[in-house]
Amino acid sequence: MNFKLTKHLAAATGALALGASAALAFDPAAMTDAEREAFRAEIRAYLLENPEVLAEAIDVLQTRQAEAEAKGDAALVVANADDLFRDGYSYVGGNPDGAITVVEFIDYRCGYCRKAHAEVAALVSGDPDIRYVVKEFPILGDQSVIASRFAIAALQLFGPEAYAKINAGFYETFRGDVTAETLTAFAGELGLDSAAIMARMDAPEVTRIIADNHLLAQRMKISGTPTFVLGGQMLRGYAPLAALQSIVEDERG
Repeated sequence: MNFKLTKHLAAATGALALGASAALAFDPAAMTDAEREAFRAEIRAYLLENPEVLAEAIDVLQTRQAEAEAKGDAALVVANADDLFRDGYSYVGGNPDGAITVVEFIDYRCGYCRKAHAEVAALVSGDPDIRYVVKEFPILGDQSVIASRFAIAALQLFGPEAYAKINAGFYETFRGDVTAETLTAFAGELGLDSAAIMARMDAPEVTRIIADNHLLAQRMKISGTPTFVLGGQMLRGYAPLAALQSIVEDERG
């Protein structure tokens, strides 16, 4: 068992026992060393004879921790709502006027982002009330940054339709290293002007977006991809379609 968790359980068990004793006008401070040692031995013996109590305590502790984390994440969403939902430069798909906004922080080199792509696409296409926002958050090295620059440059030059092709293409068809040669071929396959995109990739406007997204992620305590914000809730990591739909329905309800 985790040492830190064991300390919490021991403290909780002791508090319960001492609380019950206090109800009987028992003063722990008045215990002799021998009495204290015996008291501890009784607690230990009880837990050894009834280990299911520890499992129950662990479940309660984990539930409370999850509830506390969810409340903290909800507060972060509220504090950063404008940058999350209305930054004015991120790709917006689905229904731009949808009542439920789903934000996804992505890295094109992330295997779990690739795995989540089909789930997210099904979520958005299957619910006409979802507004889908993508945050380019390259964290897996230079090739991730190059891929993000390419996608952002295309969005700025040619709009959301071109970006949507690139976003899907990176997950569905693009393979191998991200280089000038592979990106040129990739753009050609998608019917896009590779020269224009490549010339735009290092523009200050592209650099600023990536930097701003990293600062936002830092404020949101996001360190991995994919990370989702679904309405007022955060989901850190991959989740299957059913889980995403459940959160959306919870937000809608």
